[in-house]
Amino acid sequence: MRKMGYAAGALSLAASLAFAAPAQAGGWHHDDDDALLSVLHGVPGLTVDVWVNGNLTLDDFTPGTLAGPLELPAGDYQIAVTAADATSAADPVIGPVDVQLDEGGNYTAVAHLSAAGAPTASLFENSTKGLRNDRKGKLTVRHVASAPAVDVLANGEPVIQGLTNPNEAVLKLRAGTISAAVAAAGTTTPVIGPADITVAGGTNTIVYAWGSLADGTLGVAVQVVDGDGS
Repeated sequence: MRKMGYAAGALSLAASLAFAAPAQAGGWHHDDDDALLSVLHGVPGLTVDVWVNGNLTLDDFTPGTLAGPLELPAGDYQIAVTAADATSAADPVIGPVDVQLDEGGNYTAVAHLSAAGAPTASLFENSTKGLRNDRKGKLTVRHVASAPAVDVLANGEPVIQGLTNPNEAVLKLRAGTISAAVAAAGTTTPVIGPADITVAGGTNTIVYAWGSLADGTLGVAVQVVDGDGS
């Protein structure tokens, strides 16, 4: 593993840090199915290892990377994020955190910065409900960046207003491509974008705004969840 340097104390968190609880859309669950868990790394400048129940699951995980989904039996799991030179999960930089995954559920765990810039983690349930119409899809926007409240613009017009970290907003749209941008709340000057986002019919296109506004490291990650939950 690569040696990872960072300022002493900058990533010191309580050992029992709990996942933040953003507003979550209900997922479409398949009874007796494994849960699906994706992991997004949204902490700039830090390469990490991710451990699940004490086992190394993601090695040398770099910022902006989305991994998974992992297929896991329903149940309780403990997730820890360590520096990339760690030999165990005993000295995490985030966590350990306890999560419960339901049968057939679809989730994304995000390591990210709080609005104030502290490393933290959030667990989102990915909505796959009501996506059987190929003429429409969902666009979900998740604010996991160190930044104030934002507005989301579609084709230059605000469609989501006042979105705060670590929350999400969900739109149901006709399938197609939109020009999307993120601006400080109450403004129309983009701090991210504009960029073309394709919303396919029968899917949930999930856009994450991550990084730090103050440090100039804002970025976007995109995840697509099909109507069958994959």
